[in-house]
Amino acid sequence: MISEPNWILPLDFLEVGESFFIPTVKPSELVYSIDCASKRVGIKTRCYIVAKDGILGVRTWRIR
Repeated sequence: MISEPNWILPLDFLEVGESFFIPTVKPSELVYSIDCASKRVGIKTRCYIVAKDGILGVRTWRIR
C-alpha cells in the first residue's frame, strides 16, 4: 500500500486567483484534506483532479 506524505498546504499565503498543484495517487483524499484545511483558515478554494505533464494530482485555486 502506498502512503501519502504529510502535505504542508500554502493556504495562508495564497492570494485570490492563485493556484497550486500537488501530485498524488489518492486525489479524492487530498481534495477532502484541502477543503477541510481551507475552512479552518477561512478561505474559499476550488479543487480539480488533473494530470500535469502526465502526472495525476490536484490543482487548487483560491477563489475568495
